[in-house]
Amino acid sequence: MSYIDGFVLAVPTANRERYREVASKCGAMLLEHGALRVVEGWADDVAHGKRTDFYRATEATADETVMFSWIEWPDKATRNAAHAAMEKAMAESNELMDMPFDGARMIVGGFTPLLSLEKPV
Repeated sequence: MSYIDGFVLAVPTANRERYREVASKCGAMLLEHGALRVVEGWADDVAHGKRTDFYRATEATADETVMFSWIEWPDKATRNAAHAAMEKAMAESNELMDMPFDGARMIVGGFTPLLSLEKPV
C-alpha cells in the first residue's frame, strides 16, 4: 500500500527561489530513492482562521509564506529505506545544506492513505 510524507512549514517570502532550489535538489534525491512524486505547494489562497490555521501552526510571520508539501511513496518500507539512505549520505557529506527556513517550525508526518480518488485518464 502507498505511503505519504506530509509537511507544512513557513518560508521567508524573500527565500522563495532558494527554497525551490533546495526542494528541487532534495526532491531529485527522493525520486532516485524510490519516491513516486514530490509536490511543493506555495500558499496562494490560504485563509487566516478564527481558531486554527496554517499560519498559527507554523508560527508564520507577515514576511513568510506557508508551504504545504507531500511525497508519495509506493510503500512505507521504501520510504524508510530512502530516509535511512539520505541520512547516511548527508552524514557522510562535507556539504552543509543551508535550509532557507526555520526547520524547528516545520510540521512533518507519515500517513497511510485512507482514501484515494482519481479521475480516470
